[in-house]
Amino acid sequence: MHRKQPTFVVAVATLLTAAAVHLTWPATSTAAEGGIVKLELVGEGHSAALAFQKWARALAGAGIRNVRFRSARSDDRVGVETRELGGRKMYIVTGIVRGETELILPTGRLRRSEVGRLKSWLDDLARLGPASERPARGAFGLTATQYAELREDLAQPVAQSTKDRPRAEVVQEIARGLDTRLTLAAADREALQHDAIRQTQTELRGVAAGTALAFLLRPAGLSLVPAETGAGVALDAVRARPGMEIWPIGRDPEQPTRDVLPALYEFRDVNVQNVAAERVYQAIAGQLKVPVLVDLSALARHGIDPAEAKVSLPRSSRTTYSLVLKKALFQAGLKAEVRLDEADRPLLWVTSLKPL
Repeated sequence: MHRKQPTFVVAVATLLTAAAVHLTWPATSTAAEGGIVKLELVGEGHSAALAFQKWARALAGAGIRNVRFRSARSDDRVGVETRELGGRKMYIVTGIVRGETELILPTGRLRRSEVGRLKSWLDDLARLGPASERPARGAFGLTATQYAELREDLAQPVAQSTKDRPRAEVVQEIARGLDTRLTLAAADREALQHDAIRQTQTELRGVAAGTALAFLLRPAGLSLVPAETGAGVALDAVRARPGMEIWPIGRDPEQPTRDVLPALYEFRDVNVQNVAAERVYQAIAGQLKVPVLVDLSALARHGIDPAEAKVSLPRSSRTTYSLVLKKALFQAGLKAEVRLDEADRPLLWVTSLKPL
């Protein structure tokens, strides 16, 4: 007893003898929301029929449903055409079948093993439209509006005291006050709770939430990374790796440091004689009324303990806090930078002279 052939096999068999016959997969949208995407794949000659059959199976297996196979016409061009259908956008994607293993698409060449990537691209097309019609994107692949809204959310100041509290607890508390969702994998949450620096030794009250979160995550080897999702923009706490674009612990000011923190350059009477480097930058930050954030990861990597490292400077009545920080911290293998949080409030970032 012979088993019944699948519909598309019958259609392809017909196509072998009549090149004008078209093969159409069931017409359903590739995305539940947004526009409608239709994929038209064209080929020539009897050899195209078997290729159509192979591609139909592969595309169906990847969940791509709105596909039409047909014979090529002289005016066919690889590309995306936008139409209107019942008040919705319809995007007709034309591609060329180059044998059983390769398609030529607007995104370039695609092999049959890469149909999952094609599915993602078609879903993005349905949701966002063609790249030429989308808003320009900048940092983290976000639009200017998305980035501005995220910056505004992360500019909220930390409301509660953080000193000598568990870092995992503080991270959760700050995240609850945001409109943007923060995702932290279970294993990374465990790492945050049990790494060597469990307590928040820094007072972050008044510091913008984005800078505070990035600072708290860093000792556990985690970084804050914004990403666009179907529900908007979200934040992920992920393992840092070289070349990754991450949310910074404050940013370098665009204007000169002298304009950002003028008091740093006023002349002072200074006496630094055999004192801990930590006392120097904490005292100066207190006088300037700015928070000081210490790069604990870099200091641990290079074996620097600013509470133990002693520094001395010649007694002077004509120096500035800027010079004191530069000369004194250099003796301890440290440096201080002026950065701005998301609310454009200045802070001192103390890190090692050597990169992490």
